[in-house]
Amino acid sequence: MSSARPRHRATPVRRLPLAGALRLNRPSDIWFKPALSVVVAVGVPNLTLLALGRLDLALYSMAGSLCALYAHNLPYAARGRALARVVLGMLVSVAIALVTASLTSSAVVLVAVGALLAAAHKAVTDLTRIGPPGPVIFTFISSASLFAPQTLGQVPGHLALAAAAGAWAWLVGMAPGLVRPHGPERRATARALNAAAAYVDAYAAVFPAGERGERGERGEESGPGHERARAAAAAAVHAAWQSLLATGARPGPRRALERLVVRAEVALAAPADTDPARLRTWARDLRGTHPVPRPEPGRDADELLGVEVELLAAGPAAGKSGKRRWTEGLGPLLPLALRTALGCALAGYVSLALGVGRPYWALVTAASLYQANLTLTWSRGVQRVVGNLVGVLLFAAVAPLAHLGPAALVLCCLAFNFGAEALITRNYWLGSVCVTPMALLISEFTGFQEPGGLITDRVVDTLVGAVVGFVAAVAVTNRRAGDRIEDALDTVERAREHAARLIAAERPGSGPGSGSGSGPGPGPGALEAARRRLAAALVELRATTDAASGEWWQRALPQERVMLAEQAGHRTLAATVRRQGPHVLEDAEA
Repeated sequence: MSSARPRHRATPVRRLPLAGALRLNRPSDIWFKPALSVVVAVGVPNLTLLALGRLDLALYSMAGSLCALYAHNLPYAARGRALARVVLGMLVSVAIALVTASLTSSAVVLVAVGALLAAAHKAVTDLTRIGPPGPVIFTFISSASLFAPQTLGQVPGHLALAAAAGAWAWLVGMAPGLVRPHGPERRATARALNAAAAYVDAYAAVFPAGERGERGERGEESGPGHERARAAAAAAVHAAWQSLLATGARPGPRRALERLVVRAEVALAAPADTDPARLRTWARDLRGTHPVPRPEPGRDADELLGVEVELLAAGPAAGKSGKRRWTEGLGPLLPLALRTALGCALAGYVSLALGVGRPYWALVTAASLYQANLTLTWSRGVQRVVGNLVGVLLFAAVAPLAHLGPAALVLCCLAFNFGAEALITRNYWLGSVCVTPMALLISEFTGFQEPGGLITDRVVDTLVGAVVGFVAAVAVTNRRAGDRIEDALDTVERAREHAARLIAAERPGSGPGSGSGSGPGPGPGALEAARRRLAAALVELRATTDAASGEWWQRALPQERVMLAEQAGHRTLAATVRRQGPHVLEDAEA
């Protein structure tokens, strides 16, 4: 395979969407979990401080409490580790902010430090793939801490309060595991089954019953909808395996979930012979605390026996490929980190120049914009502005109620905490409608303020942060996005060729299991390990292509090469599953 990379002509600037940025989505299937978790995690420390008459310390307790927003999709063993790292990262950020605030009162220096922290938050959260809410919570807390009056002697006590609240948030995040210990794995499996069912439906729409079989397997005449459904299903199945393999232990419920993920994989390999209704029924049965559904015995179960034996015998080790060094993952994130640092710094300085009393609001607004590419950044900017402007109107309506007393202030904040997490999965702007008044009310924990001044500052900082932040994103182009596609294509091709060689080595007559005695074949689990590496490479290729497709002034992307690589890769994935379960192949060919 040649290492030479084709050169591509530059393409015109891509159009930026507007109306689509405000379209509402379906709510997350676990929207209530982060919403309830944050209420409990924030409520207990804040009500305790209220009882002690020290509500002015709520900023520091919230630094730890808001860590409860993270890692809700991870299995509990992995969640415990992730939440511990989130709390530690929050404490480090707050410590830097508090020490800086105690050493200088220069707003210019404070904005610079806030911008550097925001860039670090963006890089680390993207590198670790911690997931929503991403870097914005870290940046919000650390930036507010930078502008809180502070002395060095107060720093240890404030950090201790944040650490105590963080420990409470860790307990809140882990508590559901006592009732539903395999809940995250069940949800990931249900998503894989539903995505596989959607792919089967898309396949049926493209290839009517009389035209299925080999022609469908080759991907002939498949449309964009069919390709997207296949990529989404492959990503969901890969995510389900990642969830199931996150821990080494394999109790009975997890083995049952593995068998259901196998069914989703077989649906990708032989969609013409799959009943999507049955996949959706299994996904629905995974909700709640009912026993994990077990596919009924019969002809279909016999067909899958070979797949299950190979997949389940391979175990967790087969799903683990070599980890990249962290420096390799950090390189592609440097343009995004530079965008964040530049945009946040400029937004803060423009806010200072306009005389706004809280420049960190502009800094946080800019930090919240930066997504995987410029198109998504633009959409987030539209959402942020709309949500904040509606939010300040909501704050104006609620302020008289919140000013009835400290208890009313705390209860209003808790209500907005719940509303923000309940609504944000529908669309970011809808969640921002609750985040904005919550942030304004938090600023009043040290004393009630005149609502008009707060509203004016918030509106100005929102517009400054959004405009300046987006201009910085345009100025810092991400030319590496195209190179990442080439690298991802190379990775897919290598993984596909490796899997194809193993398939050929496992054909009848090529290994000791065939009875021919013609020589040793691949070791146990080798084909399964190759299959999972190929699946991960295909998921990464699709994510990389989607990110690069929304960049600014990007060279023409090798879309045809990507399409052909994906089709070939998915055909090879299907062949590995059919090879592991020979009865599936026989039935599909029939």
